[in-house]
Formats: sequence, structure tokens, C-alpha cells
Amino acid sequence: MAARLLRIARQPVDDFLAALTVWARGGGWPRLVLLIIVMALTWWIYVPVHELAHAYGCLMGGGTVSRLDIDPVYGAALLQRVFPFVNVGSEYAGQLTGFDTGGSDLTYLLTDFLPFLATILLGVPMLQAAGQSGRRPWVQTVLFGAALPIALAPFISLTGDYYEMGSIMVSRATAWLDPDFVVTRWRSDDLVKLGGRLFGPDGGGTFADGCGLALSFALGVVLAVATYGAGSAWAAALGVGRSRAQR
Repeated sequence: MAARLLRIARQPVDDFLAALTVWARGGGWPRLVLLIIVMALTWWIYVPVHELAHAYGCLMGGGTVSRLDIDPVYGAALLQRVFPFVNVGSEYAGQLTGFDTGGSDLTYLLTDFLPFLATILLGVPMLQAAGQSGRRPWVQTVLFGAALPIALAPFISLTGDYYEMGSIMVSRATAWLDPDFVVTRWRSDDLVKLGGRLFGPDGGGTFADGCGLALSFALGVVLAVATYGAGSAWAAALGVGRSRAQR
């Protein structure tokens, strides 16, 4: 059982190293340049799609959305013409700053999670496909570059969306045990900023707060690994993971 859990936890690293090994066989700076360009272009497209998916996750769950901040570099001005709730400018690449889940934790979780369906359906299968031999070097490079931002998105978001998902669950469980606990205390899409606020000079953070944040982060890590595992299972269903295992 322990060996299986370790294998699941190592899967993202193993997939990345397998794809990197295949890519490195071709070598040469032209392919490196192509890899960087494809990664950058994929990231530029993925960021606004990711943020819009947050908004529509909330709407699908029955909530409302009033403001989605997106950095101008990601085409926020153009998106604003199509999506009236988009605001040009953000402290981050993008952030859903105006939304109401109606008090539903399930809607809140759907808001956080919906963008990561792309990891399951696209990112992980592409990364595992990039780890297979036999493809033309330029095709493999494009697959590898396009896969990285999407497949590894859960791990990029460990202190963001995945921390927030963990904190929703941990804070709700805490509220069941302590009816006076305010569930919003540990909830945030920025763990670093939340920690600074709670444990700053005027934050009044307690040992319980530290435990709550740590447990929320740990649960977020588990959820991120589980998301990648779901992508790996989907890749196997498509024949990508299975053919790779047979090499």
C-alpha cells in the first residue's frame, strides 16, 4: 500500500523526467527555443481560460460573479468586451475577486476546482505522450512545452487554489467541532498573504491558526496529487498511460 501511494505521489516527477529525457535526446538550441516559445504561448492562453473557468465554476454551482480581475498582458481588455464581469488589471495574473457562493461550500469547491479539469483531460495525457519515444523531435517538443503549464498547474497552485480547497474542508470540519469558529478565518487563495496577515504584528494568530493553515496546506497537496492521479487514469483510458507502461 505504501509503495503504491509513493508511486502515485512520484508520478508527476516521473512523467516530467521521462518527457525531459526524450526531449534531451534531440538536443540543439532550436528545439530549446521552440520549447520556451510553446510554454510561454500556452501559459498566455491558459491563464485567462483558467480564470474564466473559476468564474463559470461559481455560476455552475448556483453562485454569482461580479468581478474577475485579469492582468492586461493576458488580453483582459478584449475579454472584457465578451465577459462583462472581467476587470482590466490584477495584483496577480488573474483573480476572481467578486463572487458569491450563497454560503455553499460545494459551490466554493467547484469554483476553485473547475479550471483543473484541463489538467486531467489535457495536461497529464499530453505530458505522458511527450514521454513516449518514436515521435518526431519537433512534435515531441510542442507536446512537452504545451503540457507543462497545464499538467503541473495543481502544483503551481499549492499555496493558491489548492490551499483554498483544503482550507474550505478543514475550516468546515472545525466549525462542526466548534460552532463559534468563523469559517472564513483560514480561507484564502493566497496562503503567504494570509499567513502574513494572521501572524503579523496586529494579526493575533494563534497556535490553532498555525495548525489550521498547515493542515489545509497538507490537504491541498493531497488534492493536487489526486488531481494528477485522475489525469493519469484518464491518460491510461485513452491508451497513453498504458502504452507508456508497456515500453
